[in-house]
Amino acid sequence: MEFRKLLTACVGTVLLATPAFAGPTWTFGPEDQGALKLEYKGQFQLNHRDTGGGSDDDESVSEFNFRRNRVALMGAYGKHFGLYVQTEFNEDNNITGFNVTDGDNEDFQLLDAVMRFKYNDAVNFWLGKYKYSFTRENLEACEMPLTLDRSLLIRAPLVDEGTRDKGVTLWGNLFDQKFQYRLDAMNGRNDSASAPDSAFRYGARAHVTLLDPENGHGYKGTYLGEKKVLTIGGAYQMEKDVAYSNYTAAGIGSESVDYKAWTADLFFEYPVDGVGTFTVSGAYADYDLDDAYKNDNLADLYDTGIMGINGEKNGGYVKIGYMLPNLPLQFFARSESWSLSNYNGFYDQEVDWYGGGFNYYFRGQDLKLTMELSQADFDKEGKKVFGGKTYNTEDFTTVTAQLQVIF
Repeated sequence: MEFRKLLTACVGTVLLATPAFAGPTWTFGPEDQGALKLEYKGQFQLNHRDTGGGSDDDESVSEFNFRRNRVALMGAYGKHFGLYVQTEFNEDNNITGFNVTDGDNEDFQLLDAVMRFKYNDAVNFWLGKYKYSFTRENLEACEMPLTLDRSLLIRAPLVDEGTRDKGVTLWGNLFDQKFQYRLDAMNGRNDSASAPDSAFRYGARAHVTLLDPENGHGYKGTYLGEKKVLTIGGAYQMEKDVAYSNYTAAGIGSESVDYKAWTADLFFEYPVDGVGTFTVSGAYADYDLDDAYKNDNLADLYDTGIMGINGEKNGGYVKIGYMLPNLPLQFFARSESWSLSNYNGFYDQEVDWYGGGFNYYFRGQDLKLTMELSQADFDKEGKKVFGGKTYNTEDFTTVTAQLQVIF
């Protein structure tokens, strides 16, 4: 009986290390060593943007849609082995991060599929498809942010899976969980047909947490006043021969460039009895592709991924939050500033993004209402035509109401 209780506790510990805590759990195997938990995670939104519609892209647009619509399975067997599998379905999104489209799209994907081996707290080995270990922002749970969502500009360049990648990671906590390390070997650009070479993307991340520990693979954007946290982190990524720079009019290049990136971040959250909980978070990131964007053949170069929102860039964000002491209401604000190598045909584009709003927690993160007003401000505006496409750049304001459900 004592052995069974111990196994149940170990399995429970593995499952509680997953992003959320809802959903039914089944046990199986000898002495109930195995466990499997099912979750649904949805974010239903009402979006309104003041521009982007009509024949001249100057009419306002509105829509109901899902930001995230996911089913996840979390498994554990004993105290050393875990599994996380997550699917996502989206369809016909008209209002996206920086664009308004015709909504004629549909996507179902296996978002995560990762096997987790835990020797002890200092040695964890993951392999599969999951979030790569670079920015804190990307590693914060999508359902537990401070603001409405993560930065629209934080993704690394030339990653086929966006916020995820396929590979292996060694990570763990040392010095009584005050220090955490991560070492990644991931696919990076997984496109050997058009890339100069097929090389892995290597990364390293570490953080020091000075108050309550952040000891998981993922982070939270807020702990709702349940922890006192001060964490300072940093990371580095690199991939050799990731793209061509000297494209000709035929779209063929011969000179290869490397990818290098670094980031530094800070997270602070502190609850004060009778006053409320204060949150401050900030980061800076620099993504370098050896100035491959400096090329006259813009039409051939633009769609290669070395330009645009996820191309060569640098910038960062600051987030602040305040949660009332006796009411589950949290106010937040966010400011970002980025320099993009080229966006919609404008070289050295500067973009500032501001947002603010509130979260109301009916049942913690499992049932939450978020309202946000945001604005994107471009240094250079106008229309550009190249490659047979018309690109329009102008400031825009977005209002979003979102209901999150985890079940």
